[in-house]
Amino acid sequence: MAAIPTQRFANHPGAKQASAEQLQYKHDVDRNPSLKGLPLLLVSAIVSRSQWVQSFFWRHGKLDQPKFAPGLDEEVWRFTPNVIPLATSVDAQAMLEIGPELSEPEPLELAGRFYSAADYHGMYSRGEVTPLGVVQALLPLIRRDVTPTSKYAVAWLQTDVEAVLAAARASTERWKNKQPLSVLDGVPFGVKDDIDIEGFVSTMGMSFDQKHDYFQKPAKSTEWPVLKLLEAGAIMMGKMNQHEIGMDTTGCNPCTGTPQNWYAKSYYTGGSSSGAGSALSAGTVPICLGTDAGGSCRIPPAHCGVYGLKVTYNRLCTQKSSVCVIAPLAATAKDLTIAYRIASQPNPSDPNTSLFATSIPPSPSAPKRIGLCQAWLADADPDVRSTFDAALAHLTSPAGGSYEPIDIELPFLRQGQLAHTAICLLEAADHARSRCPHGSNHMSLLSATNRIAIGIGAQAPAIDMYKYAQLRQVIMSHLAYLWEQYPGMMILTPTTRAAGWPIEAGDLAHGMQDANKTVAEMAYAWYANLSGCPAVTCPAGYVKPAEGREGVLPVGLMALGEWGAEEQLLGFARGVEGYLNGVYGGRKRPEEWVDVLGVARGVGRGGKVEVEERE
Repeated sequence: MAAIPTQRFANHPGAKQASAEQLQYKHDVDRNPSLKGLPLLLVSAIVSRSQWVQSFFWRHGKLDQPKFAPGLDEEVWRFTPNVIPLATSVDAQAMLEIGPELSEPEPLELAGRFYSAADYHGMYSRGEVTPLGVVQALLPLIRRDVTPTSKYAVAWLQTDVEAVLAAARASTERWKNKQPLSVLDGVPFGVKDDIDIEGFVSTMGMSFDQKHDYFQKPAKSTEWPVLKLLEAGAIMMGKMNQHEIGMDTTGCNPCTGTPQNWYAKSYYTGGSSSGAGSALSAGTVPICLGTDAGGSCRIPPAHCGVYGLKVTYNRLCTQKSSVCVIAPLAATAKDLTIAYRIASQPNPSDPNTSLFATSIPPSPSAPKRIGLCQAWLADADPDVRSTFDAALAHLTSPAGGSYEPIDIELPFLRQGQLAHTAICLLEAADHARSRCPHGSNHMSLLSATNRIAIGIGAQAPAIDMYKYAQLRQVIMSHLAYLWEQYPGMMILTPTTRAAGWPIEAGDLAHGMQDANKTVAEMAYAWYANLSGCPAVTCPAGYVKPAEGREGVLPVGLMALGEWGAEEQLLGFARGVEGYLNGVYGGRKRPEEWVDVLGVARGVGRGGKVEVEERE
């Protein structure tokens, strides 16, 4: 008999098992054309001018197929996955305490050690370095308005030097007086460029055009989760590079540059939070905020060997999207937890986030269960699957927590991903139009690849959207059924089907479009976006790149949990971090990782860095 749930939810989909027909899954091979160079420019020019061609690509990409999925006609329409775990008078609190288990630094001898907030905190408290010294070390590495430009700067787009220095001086003064605001006081972080911050234009990775009205309208307010980090004393170093308008999974950006994957330079970072993935793996900052509509805060961490948490839909703030959330990324699992707890404090003026119950870790006596959809897992490349299986073997052993593996089936694994892809295209088309006055050429702001994507998205038939909404309801109600049967179960997959996406000749000049690989990249990530569930990615191992390519490719392990289960997932990530550091044999660090605290003391990689201070 299923356990009676104790958590109350608003907008819960209801528990209903999908039909046998809906649970059938057969891997389908996509045959969309791969475009780059002159063919890309020609196709883009045609597609952006012809609605007939746009509709043809909609059908050729099989985006019309989900409406033929079985058993949808009697389902209700579910246009957003806005399931809210409700707070009660008993459990209501702003956030969980950040105790010693999160604020103590890792042992100095730990292999492949990345700096965490605890390291900054410890060195500030001992007077070994100051926040101002850290900022002075970082600014030359991330500024794009200086010559020569650092090789790390392509991960960044905008920096307000005066504001950064002012924040660093204020933090330094607080530490001098032994009055830090939190464990994050003086800790540098970055924010993806599509997140609004007062005074900044959210260019979203587009080419900056001063003549266009959009680029003359800086944001009038700062998004809530950014404000929470700033109130904790963290120093926002700037806004970060990304895939143009967030519309792919590589990070290839001919407009603002393509951030470097420091583990394997001939591979992409993943996208669209590419700048965050690059900066975290380089060690320039320990924490970032990004956005995730189809894996954008999980795919880059997976390819860059760091951590990312896609939160429950609307957990941090309400977005104009049915799939996208603002979410934290971090170099360590502890910092991911700290960033989440501070950023997820409920906003009393937001009708969604203000209702959320604080996410609570499960009781130590609660059953530990891992759901495995074998047909889905079979899609992973052999080296990824081997890494996944090794981690799974540990997790199901006494040393790894004795998780109970449970074979499950999930509905609409193929049709649902097509629906998710179509929703992303449609929402991007609407956002593109909203950036320009009515009747103007909104395509003029975009590169060739996104002119194709936006053109296709603009042709979404209304009937398809209604069927996607019914399909979403089936997926969410089946997940609710699984959690009714197996409370506390996490669904485990690799984060990506392949360990990396190699950069090919001709990709970077004008961008590239390979819809087949894009869909493959999101093969596991999309389920959390369409259902609104939280999911976490953590590095679980490394594999060799393709023959002739140098470096190493991190492999991400992803766990998806029930709505509101962020703390369960974060605890799981900390456990996998222990596996990576110990059983696996140690974390690896990129050769060109930056010892920021060492540089700030004048003894690390690159020596002492001076920055001119302008009063």
